[in-house]
Amino acid sequence: MSEHDKALVKSFAGVLSVLVIVAIGFYFVADIVTSDKDEAGPNERMQAKIYENIKPVGEVNVGDVPAAAAAPVVAAGPRSGKDVYSGACMACHSTGVAGAPKVGDKAAWSPRASKGVDGLLKSAISGINAMPPKGTCAACSDDELKGAIEYMLKETGL
Repeated sequence: MSEHDKALVKSFAGVLSVLVIVAIGFYFVADIVTSDKDEAGPNERMQAKIYENIKPVGEVNVGDVPAAAAAPVVAAGPRSGKDVYSGACMACHSTGVAGAPKVGDKAAWSPRASKGVDGLLKSAISGINAMPPKGTCAACSDDELKGAIEYMLKETGL
């Protein structure tokens, strides 16, 4: 081997040795930085939080239904037109959303009112333009919808 080759091997070995020493140094520094300070065991608060986060949202009842849950729900009876309007119709008919006639706007309601309450009720039940069937009150009875229509017409002055 020539002197030039010996010098190259010696330089390569020196650089490789320095890199190995630096890598070992990085390993020990990383080990010190990431070591757990609490060697006694897992943190109880952290464990409790983990269990709280992964607990089931609900549970299946495969036994008898409790008596309180089996009690029938008694309907409160038909709601007034004002109550239905306040709960379901007001969102669109007070602001005019998607072309809904505003309560109090005679110009918008007059052509619709010419169909009569029964014609308006038919449109409300089946839906019209952007209004879905029964508006936003799918649970409303036809009589409740009729009451809401009569209330809106009365408030508009028709």
